Amino acid sequence: MTSYLLRRLSHAVIVVFLVTIFVFLLLHLLPGGPARAVLGQRATPRSIALFNQQNGLNKPIYIQYMVYLDHLLHGNLGFSYKLNEPVTTVLAQYVPKSILLVGTAYLLALIIAIPLGIFQSIRRNTIADYFFTAGSFIFYSMPAFWLGLLLILYFAVNIHLFPAEAPQGATLGQIISNPAGLVLPVITIALITVALFSRYMRSSMMENLTQDYVRTAKAKGLNSRQILFGHVLRNALIPIITLIGLSLPTIFQGALITESVFNYPGVGFEFISAAIGQDYPVLLGFTLMIGIASVVGSLLADILYAVVDPRVRYGKGTK
Repeated sequence: MTSYLLRRLSHAVIVVFLVTIFVFLLLHLLPGGPARAVLGQRATPRSIALFNQQNGLNKPIYIQYMVYLDHLLHGNLGFSYKLNEPVTTVLAQYVPKSILLVGTAYLLALIIAIPLGIFQSIRRNTIADYFFTAGSFIFYSMPAFWLGLLLILYFAVNIHLFPAEAPQGATLGQIISNPAGLVLPVITIALITVALFSRYMRSSMMENLTQDYVRTAKAKGLNSRQILFGHVLRNALIPIITLIGLSLPTIFQGALITESVFNYPGVGFEFISAAIGQDYPVLLGFTLMIGIASVVGSLLADILYAVVDPRVRYGKGTK
C-alpha cells in the first residue's frame, strides 16, 4: 500500500509539473504576448518594452519558466491589473463561496442518491424503479440553466417561496447569513448530480447482487439486510467513491452556468466575468487551480478505492 501511494504521488507531481508548463505556454501564446494582453491593444511599443523588462519577459523562455515556477511555489499566481489585486486574493475571495455552494449540493445529492440507488436495485423492474429511472434521465439530460430558470419561475415568481437571486456579499459570512437564497442554486446542482450518482449506484448494486459471494452469504444463513449492508453496499460504493474524487475539480471551479443564472458570486461567475473582461492572469490562475484540483481528485479517488475495496492489494507486484 505504501509503495502504491508513493508511486501515485510521484505520478501526481509529474502531472502537476506538466500542468504548470501548459499554463505557462498559454500565457505566452496570448495574442500579442502577455504585455499586449495586459496593457491592451492601445499600448505603445515603449510601454510594452518597459512592461517586459519589469516582469522579466525579455529573458530567455526557460529562465522565464523558472521564475514562474518559483513564483508558484511561493503562492504567487500573478497579478490582475484590471482588478488591481493579486490573483491569489481573487481566488481566496471566490473559491470558498463555490465550495459552499457546490459542496452542499454534492453532499445533499449523495444523501439522496445512495439510498435511492439501493432502493431501485432492490425494487428493480417495478413501477417505482421505472418512475425514478425516468426522473433520473430527465434531470440528467436537462441543461442546468433551463432547470434553474424553471425553479426560479415556480418557487420565486409564482409562489414567492425563495428569492430568485442567490445571496450577495464579499465574504462567506455574508453569503451564509441568507440561507434562503442558497436553496434554489443548491437544488439545481443537486438534482442533476442525484440523477448521475443514483444511476451509478443502482447499476453497481445490481451487479454486486449477482456475485458469488452473495450466494455464499445466503447459504451461510445471513438475512437480506445483513447481506445488503454488510457485504454488497461497500463494494457497490466503489464507483461513487471514484465519482466523488473526480468531482473535486467541480467543487473548486464552481458551477459556471448555475452561478450565472442565480448571479452567485463564486468562481464560475468570476471566471466568466474575467473572460468577458479579458483578465488573462485571473483566467490562467483559475485554470491552474482547476488543473491541480483534477490531479488531486484523481489521487484521492485511487486512495479511497483502496480503502473501500478490501479485495485490492497494492504492492510491489502491482502494475
